[in-house]
Amino acid sequence: MTATAPRELNLDIEGMSCASCVARVEKVLKRVPGVIDASVNLATETATVTTTDEVAVAQLTAAIDRAGYHAVLHVPDAPSAPDGTPARRALPLWWPVALAALLSLPLVLPMLAMPLGVDLTLPPLWQWLLATPVQFWLGWRFYRAGWGAARALSGNMDLLVALGTSAAYGLSLYQWLNTPSMAGHAMAAPHLYFESSAVVITLVLLGKWLEGRAKRQTADAIAALNALRPDRARVLRDGREVELPLAAVVVGDIVLLRAGERVPVDGVVRVGHSQLDEALLTGEARPQDKGPGAHVSAGAINIDGVLQIETTAIGAETVLARIVRMVEQAQAAKAPIQRLVDRVSAVFVPVVLLIAGLTLLGWGLLAGNWEHAVLNAVAVMVIACPCALGLATPTAIMAGTGVAARHGVLIKDAQALEIAHRVDLVAFDKTGTLTVGRPLLTEFEAIGAVTPEQLLALAAALQAGSEHPLGRAVLDAAGESPRPTAEALRTVAGCGIEGRVDGATLYLGSSRWMAQLGAAAPELAARADALQQQGRTLSWLARHDGQLHILGLLAFGDDIKPGAAAAVRALQQSGIATVMLSGDNRGAAQQVAERLGIDDVRAEVMPDDKAHAVAELRRGGRVVAMVGDGINDAPALAAADVGIAMSTGTDVAMQAAGITLMHGDPGLVAAAIDISRRTYGKIRQNLFWAFIYNLIGIPLAVMGWLDPMVAGAAMAFSSVSVVSNALLLRRWRPTTREA
Repeated sequence: MTATAPRELNLDIEGMSCASCVARVEKVLKRVPGVIDASVNLATETATVTTTDEVAVAQLTAAIDRAGYHAVLHVPDAPSAPDGTPARRALPLWWPVALAALLSLPLVLPMLAMPLGVDLTLPPLWQWLLATPVQFWLGWRFYRAGWGAARALSGNMDLLVALGTSAAYGLSLYQWLNTPSMAGHAMAAPHLYFESSAVVITLVLLGKWLEGRAKRQTADAIAALNALRPDRARVLRDGREVELPLAAVVVGDIVLLRAGERVPVDGVVRVGHSQLDEALLTGEARPQDKGPGAHVSAGAINIDGVLQIETTAIGAETVLARIVRMVEQAQAAKAPIQRLVDRVSAVFVPVVLLIAGLTLLGWGLLAGNWEHAVLNAVAVMVIACPCALGLATPTAIMAGTGVAARHGVLIKDAQALEIAHRVDLVAFDKTGTLTVGRPLLTEFEAIGAVTPEQLLALAAALQAGSEHPLGRAVLDAAGESPRPTAEALRTVAGCGIEGRVDGATLYLGSSRWMAQLGAAAPELAARADALQQQGRTLSWLARHDGQLHILGLLAFGDDIKPGAAAAVRALQQSGIATVMLSGDNRGAAQQVAERLGIDDVRAEVMPDDKAHAVAELRRGGRVVAMVGDGINDAPALAAADVGIAMSTGTDVAMQAAGITLMHGDPGLVAAAIDISRRTYGKIRQNLFWAFIYNLIGIPLAVMGWLDPMVAGAAMAFSSVSVVSNALLLRRWRPTTREA
């Protein structure tokens, strides 16, 4: 029997409130037969489940429903809210918070007026009438979710809130119904705690509402990317312009794009010239020139011209859709540091309930004050709600990966994000990574009566219409300059090209071919040797007009990318060592390395040897990032602690890498490491504050120094502060890129 490949399902989950909920949902999912692994993210409210084909979605959702939550299959293209955010990310309703505050305010006013000598205490009946709707109507969500957790022999934030506020409410009800005040003895009116239960619920609702607002902002990157998708496209069919829904466009259709419109599909420009703003796709601030043959991606904005684009990809296959998927996967992923939180969360609520029980018994039995015993136990349960603990890591990852994506750094998984902050050595591939990756005409020298301009014009005449990389380099260098017309063009395989111009035969090709033809230029020999030492590729132009003689040479090289030197310098200034691994000859590699300031150069390295070289660099405890773009770099990218691929390279390289740089700018390598450091710093800060709230708050509550209302405010503030701290990452900007 052939084993089936695992499949991955994404579920949207409703009803989770804290880290204990996450642990509970993961536990029930992993118990479903056929589930290989499950990872739940509180900030995105999603579960990623790896299963065999035998597991149905209904089995997974039923297991989650039995645990007290609700789940549905995640739909990537679900309808969006008007601002572009997914519908399930809609802001929590504000009116329950406002109504709870309105009902709680009369209960709190007497406490505020008491220091002024003013007695505004309401009769017990009025206190009960105000507190009851807050407790059992507006606070019903806590009972529902808490009961689901208790029924599953688990615990969560909702259970703690429900138990704590019910204890305060019940104590007040007991004191009210068991005192002489019921018989009209006004002086015997008891001190009630309806305000504590009502205010705690109000503060928790407020905290969840503020938390929801802040969490939605962490998903702004996804919302912004989703908003780039146009709904319709103008297509040329049978010579007519037809406006169609995007779903009706097919590969091969010619899409008409006017100035100011967004590109609806991935494709190749067939007619027209324009500039496209690709900033939200690649982070590249400058508009990019696009003409016939240029590739364009859905979501870019056409600035000035009119383009006809042949569709090559639509919908889920576009670059934009792949970017959205990568960011969603990274935001839903669980960082390795989260394992510590998961272990703590598994026992957190039971331990808190035990501490609350001991607090109740301790104060009741030892101090003999059961009223204070109940209030102190309530304070323990309220202050200890583990909301902040569950949000500390995922919100920082969401904010970090989101802002990175906006600036052209796509982080594929949380593990790469976490490891990258420790990188202390970056190994660069040369061709296509630090250099442009295609040959450019770097020098050309003429001899005899021919001028350099004439030499270039004659070479361009021979290469007219050529698709050979060296031919394209000649044509690019010649530009629109006037040139003669060549006739009888003939390509000589492995040697070059020949043709007739103005009645004379011209030959353009390699040194070996010139030697076979018997053409030589001793006066250029020294210069040719020097250029070859620099790793240049040489072509010679010869003319036969009665006799054969050399007109000049053309040298081709792979030029260094703008900003590459600044990128290397930025890494070195931050204490990160740099190494170049190249398959090129030592002369070419050394020449590029010297211009970039890289001292450690390993040239003539075969693809398999690159992986071995990376493994060797990792010895001694170094954390190595490998940066590359080609198929030959994939083994090295996989062997490194962190693989960083250029999106201008191959899909194989991007699949092997944990981080992709969207427009091939080596300056983004330092930016990727920087955002990793900042994100990891936020994770540590958030975990510190999440733990410190409990480490300080629980002992204070046990000792009776923390009022339940203060505990509720502190608990709500802890969640909001953790998310708000993560949101500070949205102000991050890359600092190493050149303008």
